[in-house]
Amino acid sequence: MIDNLQDITMNTIIIRLLLAVLLGGIIGMQRNITNHPAGFRTYILVCVGSALAMLTNQYMCDVLGYEGDIGRLGAQVITGVGFLGVGTILVTGRQKVKGLTTAAGLWASACLGLAVGIGFYEGAIIGGILIYLSLSGLEYLEKFINKHSRIMSIYIEVDNVRSFKTVFNKLEEMKCEVKETNLNSKDALTPGGIGFIISTKIPKLELKKAVFSNLEELDGVIFIDEL
Repeated sequence: MIDNLQDITMNTIIIRLLLAVLLGGIIGMQRNITNHPAGFRTYILVCVGSALAMLTNQYMCDVLGYEGDIGRLGAQVITGVGFLGVGTILVTGRQKVKGLTTAAGLWASACLGLAVGIGFYEGAIIGGILIYLSLSGLEYLEKFINKHSRIMSIYIEVDNVRSFKTVFNKLEEMKCEVKETNLNSKDALTPGGIGFIISTKIPKLELKKAVFSNLEELDGVIFIDEL
């Protein structure tokens, strides 16, 4: 006969930690399949570690009679995983941020572990399903939205400042509204090149390819890529 699943017993400890392995493993497997840096074992470790922290906290209160804040260890876990997540975030030479989803996934996995560790099974299971769906199914929706967005982020390298001005004149000629520009000559891919990133709003969605092609053909443009 299984004990009350909210109490601290050998049965509930085993159930909670195994559930943490299962939920963390499912999410980690999805990240492994899509070739992301933090994968199967990382997510399991984060989820199980968080669950163990909350189990320890409940044990201190229920068994040892500790009268402090029951959520104290959980709060420390959230902070610690935040630092772990920061290590997965990279800013490339083109000022493109990578690893945000991985960092958010690790943080969410820690939250799953905390929920499991304290015995909030329903929230952990439902949350685990939603996190998995967000990482897998919503990726296609995100790509669809980006594909049909009129905002273009373009990385361009030119050979001199005059060519830099030519690019802006061409965008103005095509009635593209420049939203933001970032100079990036320090990390240019080509020797002596001046790199910059332009965020622009095009007048019509079907002009996206035309804008890219016209900029690519300009004199002085060494390299161009859509971010």
